[in-house]
Amino acid sequence: MGSGLQRAQSFMIVATLLYRASHLTVGVLAVAQRQRDIPLQYAGLAAAVGLSALGYGTARRRGWFDRRYVWADVLVVGCALPYALIAWGGVREPPLLAWAMLLGGSASAVAAIALERAHALAAIALLVVTHFIGYRAVNANPAIVVGHVSSLLSSAVMVWVFWWYLRRQGRLLDEANARALAAEAHKARYAERLEHHRALHDTVLATLTTLAAGGLDANAPEVRERCAREAAYLRRLIQQTADEVHHREIGAALEEAVGSVESLQLRVTAQYHDLPQVPPEVAAAFADAAREALNNVRRHAGTGHAYLTATGDADGRGGAVVTVVDQGPGFDPERCVPGLGLRGSVRGRMAEVGGRATVDAAPGEGVRVELRWPG
Repeated sequence: MGSGLQRAQSFMIVATLLYRASHLTVGVLAVAQRQRDIPLQYAGLAAAVGLSALGYGTARRRGWFDRRYVWADVLVVGCALPYALIAWGGVREPPLLAWAMLLGGSASAVAAIALERAHALAAIALLVVTHFIGYRAVNANPAIVVGHVSSLLSSAVMVWVFWWYLRRQGRLLDEANARALAAEAHKARYAERLEHHRALHDTVLATLTTLAAGGLDANAPEVRERCAREAAYLRRLIQQTADEVHHREIGAALEEAVGSVESLQLRVTAQYHDLPQVPPEVAAAFADAAREALNNVRRHAGTGHAYLTATGDADGRGGAVVTVVDQGPGFDPERCVPGLGLRGSVRGRMAEVGGRATVDAAPGEGVRVELRWPG
């Protein structure tokens, strides 16, 4: 669609074209009905049509009027044509001259918006002088002269007002679009930072917290392998050159998440049954949410053992359900406020892909986290 200014220009080109077309229609009818035996009338009408096609055709291609063609239209169609009809076309009555004078109105409209202010005033003045001299030459009633001159001036003023208003609205629209784009860019940057925060919380922070608690042998091969993976992730994050992580099918993505937490000495019993094909972003959301749910088991359940089950949704819509269960002490949902991991990394990730996460817990009965897509 282009900018607001470009749309305003396109509108004014079409509006003034329709205005000129209405004047040319009057000219065709006048020449065809009253002046069939005067060749100069046809020649003048043809010149007006030709210059109109040239000026407006150029304006449509370039997006705005070429000032050379605007001046040609004013001088030839608006000024020279009426004088030629009077001098060599045998025009001696106001009605026979009116169609040519009428074209001056559309010429003044274009001049008012396409020329610089001083040039536009000069062009309109020439058209006004032509009206006074031309109608005086054919002994027109003063009321006719005043009416045509008023129409010419009002055409220029009204079109200029429309053009001023549309330009102003176009600038406001462009400014609003620029603000909206800036807001979207800010929102995208914030979403990217939030995703990195979640990833850091679920991986690097989880590893460091476990190592700091002293529950792991930092020299164990699986721990060192996990630390190497997360160091590589941090390096890519700093350099900002890494592509999006490629997530495989949901089963492989879940296995990767299970292996990640098992390297921190959490035993996971995993079962998969009849898993559907889901979009890559959904598989990634399932894996990341399940990883954080398993991290919560390792940190809070105190059992060192979790159960993960992944199946296709029984409703036949091609969805999937993943549950993470532990047999720890549980908690009272009414007294415990969900932490960042549960809010952002579990519920937030599922919500972003159209899924949902629910937590079922009670004191002494463990915790059950259910991930479902579609929600």
